[in-house]
Amino acid sequence: MTSPHSSRPWWRDAVIYQVYLRSFADGNGDGIGDIAGLRSRLPYLAELGVDALWLNPWYTSPQVDAGYDISDYRAIDPCFGTLDEAKGLINEAHQHGIRLILDLVPNHTSDQHRWFQEALSGGPGSPARRRYHVRPGQGPRGSEPPNNWPSIFGGPAWTRTTDPDGTPGDWYLHLFAPEQPDLNWDHPEVRAEFEDVLRFWLDLGVDGFRIDVAHGLTKDPAYPDLDATDSELLGSARTEAHPYFDRDETLAIYQDWRRMLDSYDGERLFVAEAWVSDATRTARYLTPDRLHTAFNFGLLGCPWDAEAFRSEIEQALRVLDGVGAPATWVLSNHDVVRHVTRYGRQDTSLQDAKRHYGSPVDLTLGERRARAAVQLVMALPGGAYVYQGEELGLPEVENLPPDTWQDPSRHWSDHPDPVRDGCRVPLPWSGAAPPFGFSPDDAHARPWLPQPRQWKDRTVAAQLDDPGSMLAHYRAVLRHRKQLGDFADGTPLTWLPAPNGVLAFRRGDVVCITNLSRTGVPLPPDQEILLASTHIAAPQLPPDTTVWLSAQTDRDQRSRSEPHHRS
Repeated sequence: MTSPHSSRPWWRDAVIYQVYLRSFADGNGDGIGDIAGLRSRLPYLAELGVDALWLNPWYTSPQVDAGYDISDYRAIDPCFGTLDEAKGLINEAHQHGIRLILDLVPNHTSDQHRWFQEALSGGPGSPARRRYHVRPGQGPRGSEPPNNWPSIFGGPAWTRTTDPDGTPGDWYLHLFAPEQPDLNWDHPEVRAEFEDVLRFWLDLGVDGFRIDVAHGLTKDPAYPDLDATDSELLGSARTEAHPYFDRDETLAIYQDWRRMLDSYDGERLFVAEAWVSDATRTARYLTPDRLHTAFNFGLLGCPWDAEAFRSEIEQALRVLDGVGAPATWVLSNHDVVRHVTRYGRQDTSLQDAKRHYGSPVDLTLGERRARAAVQLVMALPGGAYVYQGEELGLPEVENLPPDTWQDPSRHWSDHPDPVRDGCRVPLPWSGAAPPFGFSPDDAHARPWLPQPRQWKDRTVAAQLDDPGSMLAHYRAVLRHRKQLGDFADGTPLTWLPAPNGVLAFRRGDVVCITNLSRTGVPLPPDQEILLASTHIAAPQLPPDTTVWLSAQTDRDQRSRSEPHHRS
């Protein structure tokens, strides 16, 4: 199936909805979202107008890191359902015209994975240990880690094993939690295993994979210490020769995967989570023989500033066009502060949001900017991701009681980022009090994270019949995006002159203008308003507002005013 407005593959301009499964909808009343809950809400997603779903990991897992610690890649965790239910979901989603993309976690397994248990029981030098990064320590009797690599979640990236006889043994690498040992991608069994995992799910009909930590699979076999230039863990300031991020050897793995994926029918998709230093580095993953798309995180981290937005847009489009890949825009996901909250603060970049976590937020301002931002993003060339709940205008929950936190990064005092649970609170569907329809009326357990009582005005039910709601705006944006056709992949973007603090561009017969300044600006005369993010009293475009105009109207009027000559 291709895009309705293009012969190019569907994924080049798709709108993909991220389902954080444990927080989407609870079908069995245990307080955790599951496959049954998601299946019951497929009509809602179809009505919203999305093209595909990306599901966070649903595989068997001890759930130390919300399923990103996987013990069996071919089975569904019982808290989410069964493999038969997963097959049913794939089929039902397709019946609704919605594709399904799974989250693949190839950098590490759970410490409960069969392979790692074999590595521990096998003892020093066992073949099973070669599937991971197990190294002797430094210092007296190997009591110090093999090098100075830090974990992204805080603390050291090495944990010492205990040998079968009970004595302290070698150390194993984990760039994330100690329960997530990193795989050794130089080992042929690791490569063969993951190709088999990909085939298992492709044979069941899934439409693609989001690759977790796509930039981090291979490691320098010399295990050198990090130096001062490697201070940024999720996108090193150094663009070459990093010991474990963004290495050329990782790109070769994706060439093998792409050959395999291309052997399947149906335009299957790879999307990379690649936190690298800039768009030029991202483009290396997106050559025609590697991956299809990668998240463009530039706008996700951008302050509310026209120059910053334009710079990110221009760089991404220029660089990706060079390799023939589309942009993939994203404003929020399950790892960052929700953008309604970010935009409601005086400091609006992602880094400032982390520093000011818990400080006062103007949610009215944040919601207004969020509406403008999504309408801008949906007018750009390429595809876009919507994180569940952003269509409801959900803010970050920054006052969760510490005893409810489940984010493993909170175990380390040197981890500076906010607790990620605040963007993962279960969705409100209906009703005036928690669980807001997230769980059935006769549920025997509370939602796994508490929902704010203020969300009673943000439920799906409360917004469905309100033409001025955030949900109504998202539906209108996605509907217009499909109907207009001018936003299909391949329609070029042309920047137009605009006042300071304003972005204006044309795609086909549609003009998109976003006012990121603090004052109203004049709208172009005699152009029909197709859609606005907030009410507009023409001829002024208010601050923090996006409008789509019909350039066709202006052209028709000019044509009528020009003299006609007989040939």
